[in-house]
Amino acid sequence: MPWTRSSPTIPSQLEEAMKTSILAASLSLIATAAVAETPVLTVYAGDYFTSEWGPGPAIEQGFEAICACDLQFSVGDLLPRILLEGEGTEADLVMGLSTDVLKRARETGLFAPHGQDLSALTLPVAWQDDTFLPFNWGHTAFIYDDTRLSTPPTSFEDLRALPDEVKIVIQDPRSSISGLALVLWVKSVYGDQAGAFWADIAPNILTVTKDWSESYGLFTDGEADMVLSYTTSPAYHIMAEGDLTKKAALFPEGHYVMAETVGKIAGTDQSALADQFLAWVLSPEFQKVIPAANWSLPSALPRDQWPEGWADLPLPEKGLLYSEEEAEALRTAAVEEWRAALSQ
Repeated sequence: MPWTRSSPTIPSQLEEAMKTSILAASLSLIATAAVAETPVLTVYAGDYFTSEWGPGPAIEQGFEAICACDLQFSVGDLLPRILLEGEGTEADLVMGLSTDVLKRARETGLFAPHGQDLSALTLPVAWQDDTFLPFNWGHTAFIYDDTRLSTPPTSFEDLRALPDEVKIVIQDPRSSISGLALVLWVKSVYGDQAGAFWADIAPNILTVTKDWSESYGLFTDGEADMVLSYTTSPAYHIMAEGDLTKKAALFPEGHYVMAETVGKIAGTDQSALADQFLAWVLSPEFQKVIPAANWSLPSALPRDQWPEGWADLPLPEKGLLYSEEEAEALRTAAVEEWRAALSQ
């Protein structure tokens, strides 16, 4: 019998459709509730971090497998961003602040103690900081192509005496952390004579770029014979490209060490998750991501546990590093010495 408004029974087809609709609505509500209950951990990081070649994707996947949370990276210039946002920052953690800007970051009062045991650290310099936790490190170095430069400098004095036709690309210390590391490196070697060093090497400097990637691109395009980078840079060419021609010039005076750190925001509403992440940073699972994803050295992994090929990478015997107080006190004068010498 056809169904009419007076019919007491709903046809089975319509009944099934209604049941399906109710079930779908219920599942949607359950899914929405589950998403709403999943805690979000927001990590501010540098621009490179979430690129396809950066460490972000592997770190996100690895931590989400153990945290029952949603790890979200928010990228940009770190120190200017947190200085601007202050206590209103949306970050739970800040990842990528380098050693030479830690004093300014600490003085914001935004960061809480990390609470981690530092005995597992394997950096070449002492680290006792209870606020900023290093997750990687590297030595600043000049990289050359041995097909272009058959007799590379083996000391700072050799670098200073290079013929004018040998060209070097460096980064601006006012906009680049590697550029800042360079002027502090020169200052640590030459002290009051740093200005004279810059004046002597000025004819060799092809250009000064805003950031590392622009400099390195000029070098790999063959525009310069040497580039300011890190002792780990040849690892990329060897392991990713099978190219053995890119090498670091190692100097007996020592090489400036730069570490990247992670810090916990004191006002985070995800304190337990942030602590879990900080502990995971020191784990072998995290540390083994760093070399090939960030092309830098792990901060808490013994050399004999580095991934294949890394333990054979030539590294300098001596590491140099200013304390954050020294770095901050010297920064303005060191940058001005550099600027004055190169502008003549």
